[in-house]
Amino acid sequence: MDRRSLLRALGAAPLMPTLPALAQAPAWRPDRPVRFVVGFAAGGSTDTSGRLVANAISGTLGQPVVVENRVGAAGNIGSEHVARSAPDGLTYVVASVGTHATNQYLYRALPFHVANDFTPVSLVLVSAAVIVVKPSLPLNSVAELVAYARANPGRLNIGTSGVGGTQHFAAALFEQRAGVQFTHIPYRGGAPAMADLVAGRLDLVFSPLAETMSFIQGGQVRPLGVTRTERMPALPDVPPIADAVPGYEFNSWIGIFGPARLPANIVRTMSDAIAAGVRSPEVNQRMVSLGYLPVGGGSEAMADLQRRDMATMEALVRLTGASAD
Repeated sequence: MDRRSLLRALGAAPLMPTLPALAQAPAWRPDRPVRFVVGFAAGGSTDTSGRLVANAISGTLGQPVVVENRVGAAGNIGSEHVARSAPDGLTYVVASVGTHATNQYLYRALPFHVANDFTPVSLVLVSAAVIVVKPSLPLNSVAELVAYARANPGRLNIGTSGVGGTQHFAAALFEQRAGVQFTHIPYRGGAPAMADLVAGRLDLVFSPLAETMSFIQGGQVRPLGVTRTERMPALPDVPPIADAVPGYEFNSWIGIFGPARLPANIVRTMSDAIAAGVRSPEVNQRMVSLGYLPVGGGSEAMADLQRRDMATMEALVRLTGASAD
């Protein structure tokens, strides 16, 4: 894929076919506890988001919503469990752009398809990463970073959570759009990369905002720009990267998916409950404080976003040559 074709792929936004009219379906309420399956360990961003939503909708549904962690294979173990579950409204996966867009192209032999084997239920939130640099680096803006990197190709060391992760792709897209080159140092997770940045052993990291706020507030790292095209409420003084690198945008998200063939009335009940839960002041304020942008969008919004991001991630996997096999 040449550069021009890649840019077209990254900008593509094909839409998901319109889902059936959910309002015409009869009402549904669960008669047993509902499970939210998380493919990652407790305490991470996906788990935290899932638990916030689960607690918020239990009262509305009239049944407990229990979070179950099924850890392994970059979230694929939990996703496969839900894909193989009965479409009875009792089992869902707390999905991310990694599990339900990127993994389809990183793993050549997935035992399920992230679009065909699931029913989108609701977009919960979107989140951004932020470029943070070590304080000793004499750069105070994205424009200064670009100028320095162009003049010193490969000199800046960038840490990521690993090859094929969202941090890797956010950085790769920046390099492509800005015409710069970093030296990529992959870690086993974002936490050790951030630790080395704070210790001065790395120059910069594209870190999820939720995982970086405490370091920014403590003055241990310096933020230069956010990956969304708008400023984030948690960092109102930090501009979008796109102000200096036109066309740059990289977002993450958390959404809820059920198994394929989930009945329309179940989708409607769950989507409405999640939207109301995310809009509640307590949940909304908590998400904002963690660096998220609460959405509570419905099933069609989730389907459209997944389809667009699958096209983007396929192009980035080709660009970087990343593979999990």
